[in-house]
Amino acid sequence: MKPHKGSTILSIAATLAVALAAGTSFAAPTVTRLTPPSALFTYNDASPPIVARFLPGQRFDLQATVVPDAGQTITSAIFKVDGKPIGGAVSLLATNGTPAGTVAATRRAYENNKAGTHTFTVEATQSNGTKVTATGNFQVVELEHQGRKIDAKNVIILIGDGFGIAHRTASRIMSKGVLQGKAVGQLNTDTFPNTGLVMTHSLNSIVTDSSPGAACYSSGNKANNNQQGVFPDDTTANFDNPRVELIGEYLARTEGKSLGIVTTSDVFDATPGAFGTHTQNRGAGTGICDQFLDEAVAKGGLKVLLGGGRKWFLPNTTPGSARSASTDYEHAAELADGWDVATGIVDPARDLIADFQAEGFSYAPDATSLSAVPANTKKLLGLFALSNMNVSLDKINGPSKRNVVPAGSSSGQPVVVDYGFPDQPMLDEMAAKALQVLKNNKNGFVLMIEGASIDKQAHNMDSERWMLDAIEFDRAIGVAKAFAEQNRDTLIVVTADHECAGINIIGASTVSDATLSTLTNATSPTLQGAVGPYEAAGFPQYVIAPDGYPTTTDINNRMVIGYAGNADRYENWRTNPLPLRDSQQPFNGSAPLNTYPSGPLNRDTTGNFLITGQVSGSSAVHTASDVPVYSFGNGSALFAGTMDNTDVFFKVMQAVLGCSKH
Repeated sequence: MKPHKGSTILSIAATLAVALAAGTSFAAPTVTRLTPPSALFTYNDASPPIVARFLPGQRFDLQATVVPDAGQTITSAIFKVDGKPIGGAVSLLATNGTPAGTVAATRRAYENNKAGTHTFTVEATQSNGTKVTATGNFQVVELEHQGRKIDAKNVIILIGDGFGIAHRTASRIMSKGVLQGKAVGQLNTDTFPNTGLVMTHSLNSIVTDSSPGAACYSSGNKANNNQQGVFPDDTTANFDNPRVELIGEYLARTEGKSLGIVTTSDVFDATPGAFGTHTQNRGAGTGICDQFLDEAVAKGGLKVLLGGGRKWFLPNTTPGSARSASTDYEHAAELADGWDVATGIVDPARDLIADFQAEGFSYAPDATSLSAVPANTKKLLGLFALSNMNVSLDKINGPSKRNVVPAGSSSGQPVVVDYGFPDQPMLDEMAAKALQVLKNNKNGFVLMIEGASIDKQAHNMDSERWMLDAIEFDRAIGVAKAFAEQNRDTLIVVTADHECAGINIIGASTVSDATLSTLTNATSPTLQGAVGPYEAAGFPQYVIAPDGYPTTTDINNRMVIGYAGNADRYENWRTNPLPLRDSQQPFNGSAPLNTYPSGPLNRDTTGNFLITGQVSGSSAVHTASDVPVYSFGNGSALFAGTMDNTDVFFKVMQAVLGCSKH
């Protein structure tokens, strides 16, 4: 019987412990890390599943961390694939936090067109002539070319960040209603012909964060938490890690396709960043946004970038700018030459908006200007907030729409006015404009559309805000579906990078909203006692306005949400009039934003109903739960069943480049 890989780890650890206790010395040099990651190197296990997989011709870096013997240096290294030297320059990069003389031997931008599993070996030589070798493996995935050509010229990937099963169920109950046990209407994804489940683990944890959660869709490979478009290494530099060619880069290079990135978050954030940049630090916003122009535009076909995040595009002398030298980069020549990208420069004073415009991009700073973008526009940049855009609940209550001043406002203005951006577009409006621009490329496009604050508001345990953002996300899905119905060579994939907060629908309030607003933890019924499970929940009925959102979320007998991955919070089950303070906003510490509640223990305190959580801190956390995937259009039949998150990438590419057996 084959032992579990965990047993192998314990066996290796036990052997090392015994040898060290006996004073055994180990011959050096040694290889402590081999990239791409493989079970063959880590566990001496060559059997599937193969960790790293690539398309035929997809580029990636080979790297080995090599530790020399004491007093020696590593003088050279070569890489072999299937026993044959691959050629090309191998750089010996300095490492950090490793024994003296340790280097990362790196061969940039390797590609292999032969389908199948390949072994790769590093052979390093130290100054006294002693050599060391280590072997791993990777797979080049064979695309099916027999049968009917799928020909998905356009791909639209919609990612609901943190969007689990319960998030979508809650948005359906709120926006469509349920009567006599039947849903009154359907979400757009409910009409899609194929449904599956996606396993969401990252390279170093069962619980992923958004960077590797999204990067698996953009690269087909696992990454460590907080990293995107790269494999882990042994340096501290944010932008020098071993790279993997992204979907936009690959299809721009091989097919001439365009890339579009649309999000309601700051554009530097994990999910948009994973589709256009390479870094081990998802927080390095200056360099990430510079990469969008210097690399994704230049090499990756980027034609549309819409979202928040203006703070990274403004010179650091401009109020509200977040550009800094510490989050920027200047590539070493070996990386810039290997990948044929700009070296870059540490330039916090850069006017990145002006540089985008110099490259032919039209710029839209608000919803009004976005709607006026001409149909023949070929390149579009839209930045609608300094950091994350406001959520849909606050946008629809803005001055140009419902003009609602929330209770507790210190300014007497709607939330979006307090944030300084009263005219922000909705996600469906952004999606429609992106499609208008991208369809001008006769070779097709890849468009990623993210509903970002489903996750952010689930972290905040702000139920009504993430529910309305889930509705906004579904409306964007509707825009994509309408496009695909008119353009039959289009594939739509809707999924999530992970689930957030362990959300579920636990019932409904048993009292009117007026009564609920008076309850405390000492009244009868209490706030806890007002939650009706099972048949006591009945069927909450929200009234939907012409704009597609509830006229109010504070209805009688409202839906009640529970959190399994929560931190401590006070709760009164009613809509929070103000969102929690957003720490990513540049003016977070100034009035009026400094009057917003700073955390879940600073709101709903009047009722004195404290719900204690399973995690420390002030934020709910991601979970390891599977997430749904829905597909529509050319190639959609590929997305049924249960799959790894990296499988989504290869199924998309099968639809674009291959054939169907059916």
